[in-house]
Amino acid sequence: MYSVVLRTRLLNGINTKSFVFKNYTQSTTKLYSSPTVVPQKKLDDEKLIHDEERLITKISVKQLNPDIVKVIENDVKKQQSNNQVVARKELELPWRITPSTDQNKLLKHYLMLSKIRLTSLVVITSMAGYAMAPAPFDLSTFIMCSVGTGLLSCAANSINQFFETPFDAQMSRTKNRVLVKGYLTPLHAVGFAAVAASSGLLILTCGVNELTAALGFSNLILYTCIYTPMKRYSILNTWVGSIVGAIPPLMGWAGCAGTLDTGAWILAGLLYAWQFPHFNALSWNLRPDYSRAGYRMMAVTDPALCRRVALRYTGVISALSLSAPAFDVTNMWFALETLPLNGYFGYLAWKFYKESDSGSSRKLFRFSLLHLPVLMVLFLLNKKEWVFKKSKDEKLMLMEKTISDPLQQLKPLTTTLIPNTQKM
Repeated sequence: MYSVVLRTRLLNGINTKSFVFKNYTQSTTKLYSSPTVVPQKKLDDEKLIHDEERLITKISVKQLNPDIVKVIENDVKKQQSNNQVVARKELELPWRITPSTDQNKLLKHYLMLSKIRLTSLVVITSMAGYAMAPAPFDLSTFIMCSVGTGLLSCAANSINQFFETPFDAQMSRTKNRVLVKGYLTPLHAVGFAAVAASSGLLILTCGVNELTAALGFSNLILYTCIYTPMKRYSILNTWVGSIVGAIPPLMGWAGCAGTLDTGAWILAGLLYAWQFPHFNALSWNLRPDYSRAGYRMMAVTDPALCRRVALRYTGVISALSLSAPAFDVTNMWFALETLPLNGYFGYLAWKFYKESDSGSSRKLFRFSLLHLPVLMVLFLLNKKEWVFKKSKDEKLMLMEKTISDPLQQLKPLTTTLIPNTQKM
Protein backbone atom coordinates (compact mmCIF):
# COMPACT_ATOMS: atom_id res chain seq x y z
CA MET A 1 0.00 0.00 0.00
CA TYR A 2 1.41 3.36 -1.01
CA SER A 3 0.32 6.82 0.10
CA VAL A 4 1.19 10.21 -1.47
CA VAL A 5 1.55 13.49 0.45
CA LEU A 6 1.55 16.75 -1.59
CA ARG A 7 3.58 19.61 -0.07
CA THR A 8 3.30 23.20 -1.33
CA ARG A 9 5.66 26.04 -0.53
CA LEU A 10 5.70 29.64 -1.83
CA LEU A 11 9.17 30.34 -3.18
CA ASN A 12 9.92 33.60 -5.01
CA GLY A 13 6.26 34.08 -5.84
CA ILE A 14 5.82 30.58 -7.41
CA ASN A 15 4.23 27.59 -5.76
CA THR A 16 6.86 24.87 -5.51
CA LYS A 17 5.51 21.37 -4.95
CA SER A 18 7.22 18.32 -3.48
CA PHE A 19 5.75 14.85 -3.49
CA VAL A 20 6.61 12.65 -0.53
CA PHE A 21 5.95 8.94 -0.75
CA LYS A 22 5.34 6.86 2.34
CA ASN A 23 5.97 3.12 2.53
CA TYR A 24 8.06 3.07 -0.65
CA THR A 25 10.46 0.26 0.26
CA GLN A 26 10.30 -1.11 -3.26
CA SER A 27 9.54 2.10 -5.18
CA THR A 28 11.86 4.46 -7.04
CA THR A 29 11.37 7.85 -8.74
CA LYS A 30 13.00 9.92 -11.43
CA LEU A 31 13.53 13.57 -10.45
CA TYR A 32 13.74 16.31 -13.08
CA SER A 33 14.77 19.78 -11.88
CA SER A 34 15.93 20.75 -15.38
CA PRO A 35 15.81 19.29 -18.89
CA THR A 36 18.79 17.15 -17.88
CA VAL A 37 17.59 13.91 -16.32
CA VAL A 38 18.82 13.20 -12.82
CA PRO A 39 20.00 9.57 -12.54
CA GLN A 40 17.54 7.18 -11.00
CA LYS A 41 17.92 6.88 -7.26
CA LYS A 42 16.05 5.68 -4.25
CA LEU A 43 14.11 8.29 -2.33
CA ASP A 44 15.24 9.26 1.12
CA ASP A 45 12.19 10.32 3.17
CA GLU A 46 14.20 12.53 5.56
CA LYS A 47 15.97 14.29 2.70
CA LEU A 48 12.76 14.92 0.76
CA ILE A 49 11.07 16.49 3.76
CA HIS A 50 13.85 19.07 4.15
CA ASP A 51 14.39 19.62 0.43
CA GLU A 52 11.03 21.19 -0.38
CA GLU A 53 12.48 23.75 -2.80
CA ARG A 54 13.05 21.10 -5.49
CA LEU A 55 10.48 21.22 -8.29
CA ILE A 56 9.61 17.71 -9.46
CA THR A 57 8.30 17.95 -13.02
CA LYS A 58 7.95 14.26 -13.84
CA ILE A 59 7.44 11.29 -11.61
CA SER A 60 7.30 7.58 -12.36
CA VAL A 61 6.68 5.25 -9.45
CA LYS A 62 6.87 1.48 -9.49
CA GLN A 63 4.04 -0.47 -7.97
CA LEU A 64 1.92 2.73 -7.73
CA ASN A 65 -1.65 2.94 -8.90
CA PRO A 66 -1.65 4.31 -12.50
CA ASP A 67 -4.56 6.62 -11.69
CA ILE A 68 -2.53 8.30 -8.95
CA VAL A 69 0.41 8.72 -11.31
CA LYS A 70 -1.88 10.34 -13.89
CA VAL A 71 -3.27 12.80 -11.34
CA ILE A 72 0.23 13.79 -10.26
CA GLU A 73 1.45 14.28 -13.83
CA ASN A 74 -1.61 16.41 -14.71
CA ASP A 75 -0.96 18.57 -11.65
CA VAL A 76 2.67 19.07 -12.67
CA LYS A 77 1.66 20.01 -16.25
CA LYS A 78 -0.87 22.48 -14.90
CA GLN A 79 1.82 24.08 -12.75
CA GLN A 80 4.13 24.36 -15.75
CA SER A 81 1.43 26.07 -17.84
CA ASN A 82 0.72 28.51 -14.99
CA ASN A 83 4.42 29.39 -14.82
CA GLN A 84 4.42 30.06 -18.58
CA VAL A 85 1.40 32.37 -18.22
CA VAL A 86 3.19 34.32 -15.46
CA ALA A 87 6.27 34.66 -17.68
CA ARG A 88 4.17 35.99 -20.57
CA LYS A 89 2.45 38.55 -18.31
CA GLU A 90 5.83 39.91 -17.23
CA LEU A 91 6.60 40.73 -20.87
CA GLU A 92 3.35 42.61 -21.45
CA LEU A 93 3.26 46.43 -21.62
CA PRO A 94 1.67 48.32 -18.72
CA TRP A 95 -0.90 49.73 -21.17
CA ARG A 96 -2.94 48.22 -23.99
CA ILE A 97 -4.81 49.83 -26.87
CA THR A 98 -8.48 48.85 -26.73
CA PRO A 99 -10.36 51.53 -28.72
CA SER A 100 -13.86 52.43 -27.60
CA THR A 101 -16.68 52.02 -30.11
CA ASP A 102 -19.17 54.12 -28.15
CA GLN A 103 -19.77 57.17 -30.36
CA ASN A 104 -21.94 58.83 -27.70
CA LYS A 105 -18.85 59.40 -25.53
CA LEU A 106 -16.68 60.75 -28.35
CA LEU A 107 -17.14 64.39 -27.30
CA LYS A 108 -16.26 63.49 -23.71
CA HIS A 109 -13.11 61.71 -24.88
CA TYR A 110 -12.12 64.71 -27.01
CA LEU A 111 -12.50 67.00 -24.01
CA MET A 112 -10.33 64.68 -21.93
CA LEU A 113 -7.77 64.50 -24.73
CA SER A 114 -7.71 68.32 -24.83
CA LYS A 115 -7.18 68.59 -21.04
CA ILE A 116 -10.17 70.87 -20.96
CA ARG A 117 -9.35 72.41 -17.56
CA LEU A 118 -5.86 73.43 -18.64
CA THR A 119 -7.18 74.63 -21.99
CA SER A 120 -9.80 76.74 -20.20
CA LEU A 121 -7.08 78.38 -18.10
CA VAL A 122 -5.06 79.14 -21.24
CA VAL A 123 -8.09 80.72 -22.93
CA ILE A 124 -8.89 82.80 -19.83
CA THR A 125 -5.35 84.21 -19.69
CA SER A 126 -5.62 85.04 -23.39
CA MET A 127 -8.93 86.82 -22.76
CA ALA A 128 -7.31 88.72 -19.91
CA GLY A 129 -4.52 89.87 -22.19
CA TYR A 130 -7.05 91.07 -24.76
CA ALA A 131 -9.08 92.95 -22.14
CA MET A 132 -6.02 94.61 -20.60
CA ALA A 133 -4.59 95.93 -23.87
CA PRO A 134 -5.03 99.71 -24.35
CA ALA A 135 -7.01 99.41 -27.58
CA PRO A 136 -10.67 99.38 -28.68
CA PHE A 137 -12.58 96.22 -27.79
CA ASP A 138 -13.93 94.35 -30.81
CA LEU A 139 -16.25 91.44 -30.05
CA SER A 140 -15.61 89.47 -33.23
CA THR A 141 -11.82 89.68 -32.88
CA PHE A 142 -12.12 88.78 -29.21
CA ILE A 143 -14.12 85.63 -30.02
CA MET A 144 -11.78 84.64 -32.87
CA CYS A 145 -8.73 85.10 -30.66
CA SER A 146 -10.24 83.01 -27.86
CA VAL A 147 -11.39 80.19 -30.16
CA GLY A 148 -8.08 80.04 -32.05
CA THR A 149 -6.06 80.00 -28.84
CA GLY A 150 -8.26 77.24 -27.43
CA LEU A 151 -7.90 75.06 -30.55
CA LEU A 152 -4.12 75.38 -30.48
CA SER A 153 -4.12 74.43 -26.81
CA CYS A 154 -6.27 71.37 -27.57
CA ALA A 155 -3.83 70.31 -30.29
CA ALA A 156 -0.79 70.77 -28.06
CA ASN A 157 -2.32 68.75 -25.21
CA SER A 158 -3.35 65.98 -27.58
CA ILE A 159 0.16 65.62 -29.01
CA ASN A 160 1.59 65.75 -25.50
CA GLN A 161 -0.56 62.79 -24.44
CA PHE A 162 0.34 60.91 -27.63
CA PHE A 163 4.04 61.07 -26.76
CA GLU A 164 3.62 60.37 -23.05
CA THR A 165 1.10 57.51 -23.07
CA PRO A 166 3.50 54.78 -21.79
CA PHE A 167 4.72 57.09 -19.03
CA ASP A 168 1.26 58.33 -18.08
CA ALA A 169 0.31 54.70 -17.47
CA GLN A 170 2.84 54.55 -14.62
CA MET A 171 1.50 57.58 -12.74
CA SER A 172 -1.54 57.59 -10.48
CA ARG A 173 -2.47 61.11 -11.59
CA THR A 174 -2.51 60.29 -15.30
CA LYS A 175 -3.30 56.57 -15.53
CA ASN A 176 -6.95 57.28 -16.45
CA ARG A 177 -6.28 59.42 -19.51
CA VAL A 178 -8.06 58.42 -22.72
CA LEU A 179 -5.01 57.08 -24.55
CA VAL A 180 -3.84 55.11 -21.53
CA LYS A 181 -7.27 53.54 -21.08
CA GLY A 182 -7.51 52.93 -24.81
CA TYR A 183 -10.70 54.91 -25.41
CA LEU A 184 -9.06 56.50 -28.47
CA THR A 185 -6.29 55.19 -30.71
CA PRO A 186 -3.02 57.15 -31.08
CA LEU A 187 -3.83 57.72 -34.77
CA HIS A 188 -7.18 59.19 -33.76
CA ALA A 189 -5.46 61.53 -31.32
CA VAL A 190 -2.93 62.72 -33.91
CA GLY A 191 -5.70 63.31 -36.45
CA PHE A 192 -7.66 65.36 -33.92
CA ALA A 193 -4.53 67.39 -33.10
CA ALA A 194 -3.84 68.09 -36.79
CA VAL A 195 -7.39 69.34 -37.43
CA ALA A 196 -7.42 71.48 -34.25
CA ALA A 197 -4.00 73.02 -34.96
CA SER A 198 -4.71 73.86 -38.60
CA SER A 199 -8.14 75.30 -37.73
CA GLY A 200 -6.74 77.38 -34.87
CA LEU A 201 -3.93 78.84 -37.01
CA LEU A 202 -6.34 79.63 -39.82
CA ILE A 203 -8.73 81.43 -37.45
CA LEU A 204 -5.94 83.47 -35.86
CA THR A 205 -4.38 84.40 -39.21
CA CYS A 206 -7.58 85.38 -41.02
CA GLY A 207 -9.74 86.49 -38.10
CA VAL A 208 -7.20 88.26 -35.86
CA ASN A 209 -3.72 89.10 -37.20
CA GLU A 210 -0.43 87.50 -38.24
CA LEU A 211 1.39 88.41 -35.01
CA THR A 212 -1.13 86.50 -32.88
CA ALA A 213 -0.94 83.50 -35.24
CA ALA A 214 2.86 83.53 -35.12
CA LEU A 215 2.82 83.55 -31.30
CA GLY A 216 0.33 80.67 -31.27
CA PHE A 217 2.35 78.57 -33.71
CA SER A 218 5.57 79.22 -31.75
CA ASN A 219 3.86 78.15 -28.55
CA LEU A 220 2.59 74.93 -30.17
CA ILE A 221 6.10 73.98 -31.33
CA LEU A 222 7.64 74.96 -27.99
CA TYR A 223 5.21 72.79 -26.02
CA THR A 224 5.18 69.69 -28.22
CA CYS A 225 8.73 69.55 -29.62
CA ILE A 226 10.84 71.04 -26.82
CA TYR A 227 9.03 70.98 -23.47
CA THR A 228 7.47 67.51 -23.78
CA PRO A 229 10.68 65.55 -24.58
CA MET A 230 12.79 67.73 -22.25
CA LYS A 231 10.78 66.50 -19.24
CA ARG A 232 12.72 63.22 -19.37
CA TYR A 233 16.19 64.75 -19.74
CA SER A 234 16.58 68.01 -17.82
CA ILE A 235 15.00 70.01 -15.01
CA LEU A 236 15.14 73.02 -17.36
CA ASN A 237 11.81 71.78 -18.67
CA THR A 238 10.10 73.79 -15.91
CA TRP A 239 11.55 77.05 -17.23
CA VAL A 240 10.55 76.17 -20.80
CA GLY A 241 7.05 75.21 -19.64
CA SER A 242 6.71 78.56 -17.90
CA ILE A 243 7.45 80.34 -21.18
CA VAL A 244 4.64 78.28 -22.75
CA GLY A 245 2.26 79.50 -20.06
CA ALA A 246 3.31 83.14 -20.48
CA ILE A 247 2.61 83.35 -24.24
CA PRO A 248 -1.25 83.16 -24.21
CA PRO A 249 -1.69 86.60 -22.57
CA LEU A 250 0.71 87.97 -25.21
CA MET A 251 -1.56 86.47 -27.88
CA GLY A 252 -4.59 88.20 -26.38
CA TRP A 253 -2.75 91.52 -26.12
CA ALA A 254 -1.51 91.26 -29.71
CA GLY A 255 -4.99 90.26 -30.88
CA CYS A 256 -6.43 93.47 -29.46
CA ALA A 257 -3.65 96.04 -29.94
CA GLY A 258 -1.77 94.53 -32.88
CA THR A 259 1.56 95.14 -31.10
CA LEU A 260 3.38 94.15 -27.91
CA ASP A 261 4.33 97.02 -25.61
CA THR A 262 5.63 97.24 -22.04
CA GLY A 263 2.32 96.31 -20.47
CA ALA A 264 2.17 93.08 -22.46
CA TRP A 265 5.60 91.99 -21.23
CA ILE A 266 4.78 92.84 -17.60
CA LEU A 267 1.61 90.77 -17.85
CA ALA A 268 3.52 87.88 -19.44
CA GLY A 269 6.18 88.18 -16.73
CA LEU A 270 3.54 87.82 -14.01
CA LEU A 271 2.23 84.64 -15.66
CA TYR A 272 5.76 83.32 -16.13
CA ALA A 273 6.77 83.86 -12.49
CA TRP A 274 3.47 82.56 -11.07
CA GLN A 275 3.98 79.11 -12.59
CA PHE A 276 7.04 78.30 -10.46
CA PRO A 277 5.43 78.36 -7.00
CA HIS A 278 2.27 76.85 -8.51
CA PHE A 279 3.93 73.89 -10.23
CA ASN A 280 6.71 73.30 -7.68
CA ALA A 281 4.13 73.02 -4.91
CA LEU A 282 2.06 70.65 -7.05
CA SER A 283 5.00 68.43 -8.01
CA TRP A 284 6.21 68.12 -4.40
CA ASN A 285 3.49 65.62 -3.47
CA LEU A 286 3.78 63.85 -6.84
CA ARG A 287 7.45 62.93 -6.48
CA PRO A 288 6.84 59.15 -6.36
CA ASP A 289 4.80 59.34 -9.56
CA TYR A 290 7.34 61.47 -11.43
CA SER A 291 10.20 59.28 -10.26
CA ARG A 292 8.43 56.08 -11.32
CA ALA A 293 7.68 57.50 -14.78
CA GLY A 294 11.23 58.80 -15.24
CA TYR A 295 10.47 62.54 -15.37
CA ARG A 296 13.30 64.83 -14.29
CA MET A 297 11.54 67.41 -12.15
CA MET A 298 13.13 69.70 -9.60
CA ALA A 299 11.09 68.10 -6.82
CA VAL A 300 12.67 64.72 -7.67
CA THR A 301 16.25 65.52 -8.64
CA ASP A 302 16.91 68.60 -6.46
CA PRO A 303 14.27 69.17 -3.75
CA ALA A 304 16.20 72.06 -2.18
CA LEU A 305 16.30 73.92 -5.50
CA CYS A 306 12.58 73.26 -5.95
CA ARG A 307 11.79 75.06 -2.68
CA ARG A 308 14.20 77.93 -3.35
CA VAL A 309 12.81 78.58 -6.83
CA ALA A 310 9.23 78.63 -5.54
CA LEU A 311 10.17 81.25 -2.93
CA ARG A 312 12.32 83.25 -5.34
CA TYR A 313 9.61 83.76 -7.93
CA THR A 314 7.03 84.96 -5.44
CA GLY A 315 9.47 87.85 -4.94
CA VAL A 316 9.58 88.36 -8.72
CA ILE A 317 5.78 88.61 -8.78
CA SER A 318 5.88 91.31 -6.09
CA ALA A 319 8.55 93.26 -7.98
CA LEU A 320 6.62 93.16 -11.26
CA SER A 321 3.43 94.26 -9.51
CA LEU A 322 5.23 97.27 -8.06
CA SER A 323 6.84 98.14 -11.40
CA ALA A 324 3.56 98.23 -13.35
CA PRO A 325 2.66 101.78 -12.15
CA ALA A 326 6.23 102.92 -12.75
CA PHE A 327 5.95 101.97 -16.46
CA ASP A 328 2.54 103.66 -16.70
CA VAL A 329 0.72 100.36 -17.27
CA THR A 330 -1.53 100.55 -14.19
CA ASN A 331 -2.26 103.14 -11.54
CA MET A 332 -0.74 103.21 -8.05
CA TRP A 333 -3.73 101.43 -6.55
CA PHE A 334 -2.63 98.22 -8.27
CA ALA A 335 0.67 98.24 -6.39
CA LEU A 336 -1.06 98.92 -3.07
CA GLU A 337 -3.85 96.35 -3.56
CA THR A 338 -1.47 93.57 -4.57
CA LEU A 339 0.85 94.06 -1.59
CA PRO A 340 -1.17 91.91 0.87
CA LEU A 341 -2.00 89.37 -1.86
CA ASN A 342 1.61 88.91 -2.92
CA GLY A 343 2.80 89.15 0.68
CA TYR A 344 0.68 86.19 1.79
CA PHE A 345 1.76 84.27 -1.31
CA GLY A 346 5.39 84.86 -0.34
CA TYR A 347 4.67 83.82 3.26
CA LEU A 348 3.25 80.47 2.11
CA ALA A 349 6.29 79.98 -0.14
CA TRP A 350 8.54 80.68 2.85
CA LYS A 351 6.67 78.10 4.94
CA PHE A 352 7.09 75.60 2.11
CA TYR A 353 10.80 76.41 1.92
CA LYS A 354 11.29 75.91 5.67
CA GLU A 355 8.97 73.00 6.48
CA SER A 356 9.20 71.09 3.20
CA ASP A 357 6.23 68.85 3.92
CA SER A 358 3.06 67.89 2.12
CA GLY A 359 0.90 70.23 4.21
CA SER A 360 2.84 73.41 3.38
CA SER A 361 3.12 72.48 -0.31
CA ARG A 362 -0.61 71.81 -0.51
CA LYS A 363 -1.45 75.19 1.04
CA LEU A 364 0.85 76.98 -1.40
CA PHE A 365 -0.68 75.16 -4.37
CA ARG A 366 -4.27 75.87 -3.34
CA PHE A 367 -3.61 79.56 -2.74
CA SER A 368 -1.90 79.82 -6.14
CA LEU A 369 -5.21 78.85 -7.74
CA LEU A 370 -6.82 81.85 -6.03
CA HIS A 371 -3.86 84.18 -6.43
CA LEU A 372 -3.76 84.28 -10.24
CA PRO A 373 -7.41 85.22 -10.97
CA VAL A 374 -7.41 87.87 -8.22
CA LEU A 375 -4.17 89.33 -9.59
CA MET A 376 -5.61 89.44 -13.13
CA VAL A 377 -8.80 91.15 -11.95
CA LEU A 378 -6.82 93.78 -10.07
CA PHE A 379 -4.65 94.37 -13.13
CA LEU A 380 -7.74 94.84 -15.29
CA LEU A 381 -9.53 97.16 -12.86
CA ASN A 382 -6.48 99.37 -12.40
CA LYS A 383 -5.13 99.51 -15.94
CA LYS A 384 -4.08 102.99 -16.99
CA GLU A 385 -6.05 103.44 -20.19
CA TRP A 386 -9.73 102.61 -20.62
CA VAL A 387 -10.78 103.14 -24.22
CA PHE A 388 -14.48 103.59 -23.48
CA LYS A 389 -13.63 106.60 -21.31
CA LYS A 390 -11.97 108.40 -24.23
CA SER A 391 -13.69 110.82 -26.59
CA LYS A 392 -14.61 109.83 -30.14
CA ASP A 393 -11.64 111.71 -31.59
CA GLU A 394 -9.24 109.96 -29.25
CA LYS A 395 -10.75 106.57 -30.15
CA LEU A 396 -10.31 107.29 -33.87
CA MET A 397 -6.70 108.34 -33.35
CA LEU A 398 -6.04 105.19 -31.35
CA MET A 399 -7.59 103.02 -34.04
CA GLU A 400 -5.48 104.75 -36.72
CA LYS A 401 -2.38 104.16 -34.62
CA THR A 402 -3.26 100.48 -34.19
CA ILE A 403 -3.63 100.10 -37.97
CA SER A 404 -0.55 102.14 -38.86
CA ASP A 405 1.85 100.39 -36.45
CA PRO A 406 2.07 97.18 -38.52
CA LEU A 407 2.54 99.30 -41.66
CA GLN A 408 5.42 101.17 -40.05
CA GLN A 409 7.13 97.83 -39.42
CA LEU A 410 6.94 97.07 -43.19
CA LYS A 411 8.66 100.32 -44.26
CA PRO A 412 12.25 99.01 -43.95
CA LEU A 413 11.29 96.10 -46.19
CA THR A 414 9.71 98.32 -48.87
CA THR A 415 12.70 100.68 -48.91
CA THR A 416 15.03 97.80 -49.65
CA LEU A 417 12.79 96.34 -52.35
CA ILE A 418 12.08 99.56 -54.30
CA PRO A 419 15.69 100.27 -55.34
CA ASN A 420 16.06 96.70 -56.58
CA THR A 421 12.95 97.02 -58.74
CA GLN A 422 14.25 100.29 -60.21
CA LYS A 423 17.51 98.63 -61.25
CA MET A 424 15.58 95.94 -63.02
